[in-house]
Amino acid sequence: MARTAGSHGARTAEAIRRAGLRLIFERGYEGMTLRDLAQAVGLQPGSLYNHIATKQALLFELVSEHMRTLTDALDAALAGVEGPLARLDAFVTFHVSYHLTRKVEVFVNNSELRSLEPDNREAIMALRRAYEQRLAAILAEGAQAGLLAVPDIPVTTYGILSLLTGVVTWYRPEGRLAEDEIVAIHRRLILDGLRGGGG
Repeated sequence: MARTAGSHGARTAEAIRRAGLRLIFERGYEGMTLRDLAQAVGLQPGSLYNHIATKQALLFELVSEHMRTLTDALDAALAGVEGPLARLDAFVTFHVSYHLTRKVEVFVNNSELRSLEPDNREAIMALRRAYEQRLAAILAEGAQAGLLAVPDIPVTTYGILSLLTGVVTWYRPEGRLAEDEIVAIHRRLILDGLRGGGG
């Protein structure tokens, strides 16, 4: 049974994470101060240290949490899906759908890598490589089976991820196309492109 004080502390910590994410998105890591963060959650600046060690630690927590959530959700989306074509289709569907609804997290994850200290940055890069490897393995399996035309596994992996992740820079919920239509277009681009336009 959790004590009330502990429960309140957990809620405060979550409020700090949410406010920190929003402020970093709006102002950038360098532009956000701990005073800004404390004010956003109604705390005295010194009280923040009851919940976060440093501003850098907060950024690392936000980015690593995003990468772990992303990878766990991908693994769930791929569970039970057999065959490289079906798995590639599931990957594209998942990646685009996930990123369409998490613009703030994705922006901070990508734009603030430069703000991470070397050890923290390497830890995040390892998580990113693990995610990328899931797509690379699907492409390699499809190429080996003769189902996909993949001229270079790493370059194709990075190219696909750049294309799919790019939706966060231009998609607007009030725009001309609904989310499922955006997903369907990307599925056709990737699957038809790697199968030579059809098949």
